[in-house]
Amino acid sequence: MGSASDKIKGVANEAAGKVKETAGKVVGSDKMQVDGLAQQAKGEAQKAMGEAKSKVKDVANSINDKINRKL
Repeated sequence: MGSASDKIKGVANEAAGKVKETAGKVVGSDKMQVDGLAQQAKGEAQKAMGEAKSKVKDVANSINDKINRKL
């Protein structure tokens, strides 16, 4: 999975989790609220993974550029 894909899925999971948490509050379901919070945490982790992949790719590209300039 690419960095953009991770970021998109993360945002989607955060949004869905917020909706689920809010719905749980409205209907008085503790389980739904907890599920929503868990889904939000999953989304945050996915976004962080996407950011990390993006940073690694940027560093690799930078190193590659420096190598190519010296050749």
